[in-house]
Amino acid sequence: MKRSIVFILLILNLSIAYGQKPRARDLGVPFNGTTGQFNAITDVKGVEVGYSTIISGSGENIVGKGPVRTGVTAIFPRGKAQKFSPVFANWYSLNGNGEMTGTTWVTESGFLETPIMITNTNSVGVVRDAVLKWYVDTDWYNGEEWWYTYPVVGETYDGFLNDIYGFHVKEEHVLEAIENATSGKIAEGNVGGGTGMMCLGFKGGTGTSSRIVKVKDSSYTIGALVQANFGRKSSLTIAGVPVGRELMDTLNNELKLPPQSYRKEGDGSIIVVVATDAPLLPHQLKRIAHRVPLGIGNTGGYASNGSGDIFIAFSTANPDAFQRYDLSEVEMLPNDLIDPLLEATVQAVEEAIINAMIAAETMEGINGNKSYALPHGLLVEVLKKYNRLND
Repeated sequence: MKRSIVFILLILNLSIAYGQKPRARDLGVPFNGTTGQFNAITDVKGVEVGYSTIISGSGENIVGKGPVRTGVTAIFPRGKAQKFSPVFANWYSLNGNGEMTGTTWVTESGFLETPIMITNTNSVGVVRDAVLKWYVDTDWYNGEEWWYTYPVVGETYDGFLNDIYGFHVKEEHVLEAIENATSGKIAEGNVGGGTGMMCLGFKGGTGTSSRIVKVKDSSYTIGALVQANFGRKSSLTIAGVPVGRELMDTLNNELKLPPQSYRKEGDGSIIVVVATDAPLLPHQLKRIAHRVPLGIGNTGGYASNGSGDIFIAFSTANPDAFQRYDLSEVEMLPNDLIDPLLEATVQAVEEAIINAMIAAETMEGINGNKSYALPHGLLVEVLKKYNRLND
């Protein structure tokens, strides 16, 4: 076991030396399930993710000037080049102290017609408006004259580290996130909308993971992306180990001067996006979204009063399902066969949250407030203590 720990720490040091952020599995954190090629939401074919990360300034918070620690995340179910290409979708709110615009029409229509954007709490409006303008500028609706749409924009609160009342997210940042949207390997931690977020007593942010499941003779992918900004340190659980309790006196958040809001320990939020290529209809995607809290619970989240826990799930199958005037034929996986997808959702969400924390780096923000990264070496030692470290 000692030799395994030395090897893991060597891998960690090499990753840092070559500018590659380690992920939870690189440290030996054990997870169930088989991942896709990138262990990311982009393992679902067609899905693209882009970021705009805004970091500037230090010291005293001067509203409107900074320091700034925020950003925007863009998720395109079928890639931005496809333009208007609705996917079956549905959503669920575990605790509603948060916002995700456009979701009432998602439930009513059964379709997600837009990309999913994620940012900070006070920037939802500017992101929504910028996306609408981008639709006009790029002819998103392919020549339709009388279109209407409801952009889907989720948020979590980054006011502990960011000058959130300075409204630093602008149209240019929304366009940057859209332009940067790509498939394949994607960044995690202090990026995009997750830049200034904290999670379970340490620095949080953006994380992702995926699972490949077999249903009869077919293989399907489930991918999750989280913007993790929730929970208290005492609840942090990794691979069933009470890591938070073991590290209660280690690298606690430093609050030098309070942000202009009321915040209790454990307050915060999490936005989760789940993608799949399995042929699921909206009512089944609601069931997928209902399983997200189980993955959050495995890490120590319990949806506190001050938390906005909002989730959306979509399927890239049935590409011709949306029709204005013609009948459409769709495929649907029988309910009796979706258990592997439900389990994969729980697994992918759990790992995505831990990946966000592993990738996150210590950040100092407004007034010198500081959130520390989860210490990799100590995490390895704690997992070893509980015999939960992968050899």
